[in-house]
Amino acid sequence: MSSASLGALPALLTLAAPYIALAALLCALLAIALLLALRRRLSRLSLGRNGSIEESIAILTRENKDLKEFRAELEAYLKMAESRLRGSIRGVGLVRFNPFEQGQGGNQSFALALLDERGNGAVLSTLYARDRVGVYAKPVEGSVSTFDLTPEEKEAISTAKANLTERKKRGN
Repeated sequence: MSSASLGALPALLTLAAPYIALAALLCALLAIALLLALRRRLSRLSLGRNGSIEESIAILTRENKDLKEFRAELEAYLKMAESRLRGSIRGVGLVRFNPFEQGQGGNQSFALALLDERGNGAVLSTLYARDRVGVYAKPVEGSVSTFDLTPEEKEAISTAKANLTERKKRGN
């Protein structure tokens, strides 16, 4: 470089110094703004009284453990409730009929099948006449009975089984 251009350098630096200082000030202000934003984000991240991340992690770990224990208890309860529901009456079939000649007594007699999900339960039958009523109960296991069933009782069991199938399809 020539000596003339070296002599112009201090003059250029004198002219550029305010702009360089302004750029440095803007960089410093930007760094301060980023620092404040980072501190605010860190304070939101910390949950504890002291505001430390370690304490926050300890709190979250403890809460996670409690949630896992609650989930295990809930799963055990649901299994127990589901097993109890399997033994409850889920399928019902009712058939009304007239066991006598036409014109006598009407359809006052009926066969009622009450079954759980496994097809276990009972079928109740009534025979209604003007002077008496007979009530009969027969056990049902696996949708069949060890006793002889009337056609109406068989129809009631079939209706109850169809009711069970329909409930399973609907998810009830």
